[in-house]
Amino acid sequence: MNAPGRLDRGDAVEAAGGLDRAGVVNAAGRPDVAGAANAEGAGPGNGPATDATPAAQPAYRIEDLAHRSGATVRTIRAYQDRGLLPRPERRGRANVYGDAHLARLRQIADLLDRGYTLASIKELLEAWDAGRGLGGVLGLVAEVDGPWTDEEPVRISRADLDERFGGSPDAAALAEAIALGVLEPVPGDENLFLVPSPQELSVAVELYAAGVPLPAISDHLRELRGQVEHIASRFLEFTTEHVFARYLGGHPPTDTEAAEAASLVRRLRPLAQQTVDAELARAMRLFANRYLRQQLGADKVPRPAGETHFAAIPAGTTEAIAKLVGAGKVDEFIAAAAEREMQARTLDLLMSNHNKKPKVGEIP
Repeated sequence: MNAPGRLDRGDAVEAAGGLDRAGVVNAAGRPDVAGAANAEGAGPGNGPATDATPAAQPAYRIEDLAHRSGATVRTIRAYQDRGLLPRPERRGRANVYGDAHLARLRQIADLLDRGYTLASIKELLEAWDAGRGLGGVLGLVAEVDGPWTDEEPVRISRADLDERFGGSPDAAALAEAIALGVLEPVPGDENLFLVPSPQELSVAVELYAAGVPLPAISDHLRELRGQVEHIASRFLEFTTEHVFARYLGGHPPTDTEAAEAASLVRRLRPLAQQTVDAELARAMRLFANRYLRQQLGADKVPRPAGETHFAAIPAGTTEAIAKLVGAGKVDEFIAAAAEREMQARTLDLLMSNHNKKPKVGEIP
């Protein structure tokens, strides 16, 4: 039986407007902060709707609040000092907290999970307390936090995994795959794993079947991941500078601005992958042909039509050409000039060879 004035976990969640990190989830299986933020009584400045006879509100000591929220007592006090959490109500000699404090702690925890700093969270919560709302902002968060691929995770058994990679268990390779996130253990079943990217696992299977050892595959993936993360970072910097900067000023965006930004995320999301796919295809063709010529001899492998090479040209030269033919024709002009020079030298060589041949009746 609960102590007087206290509620059990289920009652406390209900009183907090359903803001339970384990119980309120969105379609993606994540805690639904947007829904919770709009729930009655979730904000520290708002009380739940009351009937003619108000229901008694739960009161928590700081230790109880810490237990229910998952935060430590030290963290709760630190949030109060930072202005993230309202001060408790003083009742006699005791400080008591309510469901509004519990809801606020769960909001903070979820926003931290999504990568927000405490300073950013404070701005968001202050905007909400001022009546500006968080629906648009959290909708933008959900858009960014959603899946960036059409792949669906699958499960694979340890026996199936061993069969795909040679038929013998390899504990070291398994640990490496888990460390890289290629496999995720399924709680409660040590012989079952979640595969976040089936395509990535299929690539590893094909490489292994082609003779690439598992340690080499892991090393290659680790190197590739670092390079791809650099590309992703640069793409984000690029789009932030030219597209999203107007929505990411010194204050949280309005609901309208956040909705516009979320729409842009949906439109721009596939562009990064499309660009990388196109450039990777171009680079693979270029380097594969170059490597093949190096291995077999350049004279044995015909050059592919349309192959291009880059050359360093002084800036002054390109500027002069641009003034002469226009900026859009610089590449074409340089190619034509180089081609004409090559033709002229070929003609000179032919004439030179002809003139060197002895004439009839001429004594060498």
